[in-house]
Amino acid sequence: MRVIIIGCGFAGLKLAKMLSNKKDLEILLIDKNNYHQFQPLFYQVATAGLDASNISFPIRKIFQKAKNVRFRLAVVNEIKQAENKIVTNIGEFEYDTLVIATGATTNFFGKEILEETAFPMKSTSEALTLRNHIIDNFEDALQAKNEEELAARMTFIIVGGGPTGVELSGAIAEMRNTILPKDYPELDFSKMKILLVEGSPQTLAVMSDKSSEQSQKYLEKLGVQVKVNTVVKDYDGTTATLSTGETIETKTLLWMDGVKGNVPVGIDALHIVRGNRIQVDRCNKVIGAENIYAVGDIGYMETPNYPHGHPQLANVAINQAKNLAKNLVHQVNGNKHLQAEFEYHDKGAMATVGRNLAVVDIPKPKIHFGGFLAWLVWMFLHLMLILGVKNKAQIFINWMYKYFTYDQNLRLLIRNSYREDKA
Repeated sequence: MRVIIIGCGFAGLKLAKMLSNKKDLEILLIDKNNYHQFQPLFYQVATAGLDASNISFPIRKIFQKAKNVRFRLAVVNEIKQAENKIVTNIGEFEYDTLVIATGATTNFFGKEILEETAFPMKSTSEALTLRNHIIDNFEDALQAKNEEELAARMTFIIVGGGPTGVELSGAIAEMRNTILPKDYPELDFSKMKILLVEGSPQTLAVMSDKSSEQSQKYLEKLGVQVKVNTVVKDYDGTTATLSTGETIETKTLLWMDGVKGNVPVGIDALHIVRGNRIQVDRCNKVIGAENIYAVGDIGYMETPNYPHGHPQLANVAINQAKNLAKNLVHQVNGNKHLQAEFEYHDKGAMATVGRNLAVVDIPKPKIHFGGFLAWLVWMFLHLMLILGVKNKAQIFINWMYKYFTYDQNLRLLIRNSYREDKA
């Protein structure tokens, strides 16, 4: 069976690893990057807590010992279902089974001006762009011509009170409280404003009420202003307009408010649902297709426990990939009747806000805890998910260095080109 997997996120990578060195299976893994990205820690790259290489791992290195897995660096332009073929920027590839694991990207909800002016953070390159902007922003603040420009440079708005928005807000607040005053002694950081804007009544709405309440208290303790029941209606690169009618001058608006699926051309629009996700059955097979599957964030599956689809979490993606891998092995062995349906068993959720500040929810038994213990659990589980012993060690060393010194040494302004350096 020739299996093509599009995307090397949590789902695509896990599936390819589960199928590696399996008899009668040929795997072609396609991605526009030649590395796997650990998305939950993008915010630490953006705030100079970790280097991009710490959370990225070369795809070819992962499969050096896999005899049946090949990788191509390519962008998929179209799926030709009738011909069992995909079209990429480097050519066409035929498949017996196609697996779409293209994940999700930032959703600006049709607001084109926000797409042009706000900063998203759904890739390593976007996290690095944001890091460069933050550093550049304070360098420019030193040269501010008036108080209005200075205030705009010293105001940060984070849109979206989910885990990413909460974690990013906390990280920026910690930079303001412990690091930036030493780097820029000419600036008065007591005047720096960090605002987290959330459209629902609480932060971390996907977690328990206790976690939502506790996370907001932690953010306010760090000096973050939390505005709930509020949305950003407009932003032109200088002025943000809120649904309350308030206008705020800022040079930095960070958009963490929602995602949409990366659906390749060639999928029937009738089976693309809310959030730009592809409808799949309980075995992750795309509705209306015989040999195409969608796993992870891109797939929309309704089950008795999740009648409105599964949450777009790494753990869901990984477990869907495990289930699909077993089903494909059964198929290639002639045991199609052994296809297992997927059901997600939630083991819990967590989010960190800052040093010694995190929240953890465990559904069975129903337990909530926060503070230092939750922070340790968060660190341990994220370290376990990182690929490679070297990466785990580097991240642990960086975290310990930051913990004991209240500092981080990755505040590097690395520009994109020679011309930009000369500008």
